[in-house]
Amino acid sequence: MPLDEQQTWAMLRELDEPGHWEVPHDFDGPAERARFERMAERLGRRFGCTCEVDRHVRDASHLGRIVIPASATPARDQVTVTISNFGGLVAVTLGNPGSYDEEEEREFFPAPVRKQVEDELEALGYLPVSEHPLWTKYTGISGFDALYPPDRPPSWWDRFFDYL
Repeated sequence: MPLDEQQTWAMLRELDEPGHWEVPHDFDGPAERARFERMAERLGRRFGCTCEVDRHVRDASHLGRIVIPASATPARDQVTVTISNFGGLVAVTLGNPGSYDEEEEREFFPAPVRKQVEDELEALGYLPVSEHPLWTKYTGISGFDALYPPDRPPSWWDRFFDYL
């Protein structure tokens, strides 16, 4: 079951380590990469398709993205699974991240499809989170916000799910 908003905020604050912007201090790259590859295989099998997999992410707080094509689900758009380098957090979005607001997502992203994706994530120990709270201004302690100009402050999405 995905984390609710209160659990999400608690987890984000817990994972926000000073100086550890791309990966946490205890990040096991080979193990996380292997889990990511298993997830890509599982989602392809579950939806009977070839998923587009971004495996070559660098200078980022996320490990990669897996895209389930729109043709493989009854959803209005592709389903994008963005896997963070932190705490097994995963954002499942309709379309590209930020494409739909909460109301549109409820309307166009069938709950059974979301549940299928989340079941696969949870089987490998990932924690699904909603993308929508993540678009708020970053207010954490990592010092990561110093990378951004004052007139364009980062969001929590930037902190845990994007390129730096």
